[in-house]
Amino acid sequence: MGTFFKECEHPKSKWSRCSHFYKIRYRNSTGKQTVESGFSTQDKAISRLMEVYAQRKEAPRSQGKAERIQKYGSMRFEEYTAEWKAGQRDLAPSSVRHLDSLLENHILPALGSRRMISFDHKVVDGFIRIMERSATGLATQSNAYDKLKAILLDAYRLGIFEENPLEGVKPPQYNPKRAVIPSVAQLREIRTADSDSFLLIADLMSGCGMRNGEAAAVNINNIVADDVYRITEQVNQTTRQYGRLKHRKVGEYRDVPLPARIKETIEWYADRYGTVDGYLLKHPADPGRAFPYYCLDNQWRRIKRAGEVDIPEGMVIYGLRHFFASNCLSNRIPITDVAEWMGHNSIDVTFKIYRHLMPGSIGKAAKLLDTGLAG
Repeated sequence: MGTFFKECEHPKSKWSRCSHFYKIRYRNSTGKQTVESGFSTQDKAISRLMEVYAQRKEAPRSQGKAERIQKYGSMRFEEYTAEWKAGQRDLAPSSVRHLDSLLENHILPALGSRRMISFDHKVVDGFIRIMERSATGLATQSNAYDKLKAILLDAYRLGIFEENPLEGVKPPQYNPKRAVIPSVAQLREIRTADSDSFLLIADLMSGCGMRNGEAAAVNINNIVADDVYRITEQVNQTTRQYGRLKHRKVGEYRDVPLPARIKETIEWYADRYGTVDGYLLKHPADPGRAFPYYCLDNQWRRIKRAGEVDIPEGMVIYGLRHFFASNCLSNRIPITDVAEWMGHNSIDVTFKIYRHLMPGSIGKAAKLLDTGLAG
């Protein structure tokens, strides 16, 4: 690290009592030997050596940061985004398609030519205002902001910005429409209104909280207990093949409750129609291929067109999955469990969609709390 010394006639044992100044000797960042003097005490000399050591230790990091700023700071946003996107290897084909749509239609037209070093909270806020003036839907605004946020945070971690360019920015406020949910009587009619395959999917969505594509990939081998079904894959809408779950990596799964009636439906369907490698639903033209998403859409349109069953105004096929959440929450199952079973990547999503279904209220809470405070 370096040394401290005195150039005087006194031996080292007397340095602390003589009046001569201490000197230090060290090699600077270029390797050249350097001497500094004027330190009245040994502690001050050592303190300066420690400071020099810390500066030398920090220098490579500072140099590396400077090189990153030089390389990426002048880069256009569209160029940086292309490099960032190449690293998103875990995205499913449908997610890539969604990302491309947001970039091409919203983000790059507004920010593509901007130099990376020029981003700050005002630029981000300005982008949100552009979307607002263009009457972009709130859901699209929220999704576009989330993608821009991911890209800029990546640049911030590289050290391109001294301050987080998202600090203080108020993101678009997206509140999903209230879910339209069938009653128990309506569900009973809807589930039997078309084919057996529709009944099976309707039961899986309303009884286990599966997404459409997850229900289409139902496999009898995934019944891991009498009351547990393990969701391991879905039929991808883009590739029309079995793929990983939404918000999950390849090989990840989630276990969901398996009500007795839903288990009976699965086993009844398997006994009646057989399975291929455990899969119950198959492509109408080729049993070796996955059940296509458009079959379910066609079935739902057919049911609505017939007008023979009572369907709530505004209900979509996803209302079957909403029924699962409603059934859980009305029976006081914690929303944290519901979020996990439904595969949401954040409990905030579950809370925004289903808050109105939670059995509690402020008034009821006040009465319960008052009971505990009595006396």
